[in-house]
Amino acid sequence: MTRLRDFGVIPGRLPAGPHNAVTDVPGVKVGHTTLIRGEGKLQEGIGPVRTGVTAVVPHGGSLFREKVTAAVHTINGFGKVMGFEQIRERGTLETPIILTSNLSVARAGDALLTYMLRQNPDVALTTGTVNCVIGECNDGTLNDARGRHIQPEHVWQAIETAVDGPVAEGNVGGGTGTTCYQFKGGIGTASRQVMEGAFTVGALVQSNHGRRPELMVLGVPVGMELLEEYLPETPPGSIMIVLATDAPFSPSQLERLAKRAAFGLARTGAIASDQSGDFVIAFSTSNRQMHYPDEVIHSATRFVDDGSSINEFFLAVIESVEEAVLNSLIAAQTMTGRDHRKVYALPHDRLRELLKRYGRV
Repeated sequence: MTRLRDFGVIPGRLPAGPHNAVTDVPGVKVGHTTLIRGEGKLQEGIGPVRTGVTAVVPHGGSLFREKVTAAVHTINGFGKVMGFEQIRERGTLETPIILTSNLSVARAGDALLTYMLRQNPDVALTTGTVNCVIGECNDGTLNDARGRHIQPEHVWQAIETAVDGPVAEGNVGGGTGTTCYQFKGGIGTASRQVMEGAFTVGALVQSNHGRRPELMVLGVPVGMELLEEYLPETPPGSIMIVLATDAPFSPSQLERLAKRAAFGLARTGAIASDQSGDFVIAFSTSNRQMHYPDEVIHSATRFVDDGSSINEFFLAVIESVEEAVLNSLIAAQTMTGRDHRKVYALPHDRLRELLKRYGRV
């Protein structure tokens, strides 16, 4: 798997974590289920299938019983996300985050609900219900999206196989059938260490957005340089951005971080077009909120907004999101999907040539 740094560049000013991935935040795990089958003409309900599920798991315990502080932000709301309103209201996340195909949100949500009910037999009996969180991108350019091929076992597999360490990128999980700047897109991730390594910020994206002329790589107008090459007919799409940190942030502070994701996205050239669903979910693994607290009053460590320190986190978000998007492009491979449609990977030889020509390497 090739990533941006394999081209000899070190993007940004802050240091990356050990794996340069969202899993550099202690406790965070990522799992994928990838579905690829069939070739040729579209047969609705049969294939070709180019889709999948990605699960981001904030910690290895019971998320329902030990909720993490969270926030959400909508950059452009042309999408079908699930569970955002309760996060806005309560400031907590109590399930894994599931990323999948646009038309499979309801099925993935029901599968996640089944998983959470199985894990928590008290839900809806002796306690309240559970807020399942699903994000999506439209993979219909390559995938039989109307077939809604995501089944419960695919969601469960992504959750149960989630691991820390390096994260598979490109044509995997929820990024299997996505496109980005009219190249092949997919899953991408990156991280940054802040406050001299005291804390980590990580980003994971499901990229499916943008038109070719917009694409920028470290300020190089790659999209304009490759304007007429490897160009498929693909509609503008969306992007899901997941941010994680181990800093003890409040929901309002996490929302401030989530808003900065748009700046990282913009560095890659995105304009958040009219029919683009651009959503951010941010969470902190610190200061978990117990579903069954021992006391009504709870004391917790809180990060103080002192200007310079919070600014470093803003920068970490921007750099992580930018690099995660570019990693999703660079790791992706050319794919042929329904009706013989082919979406080309960003050509590494041309990218290397352009980075050299513009003095980036």
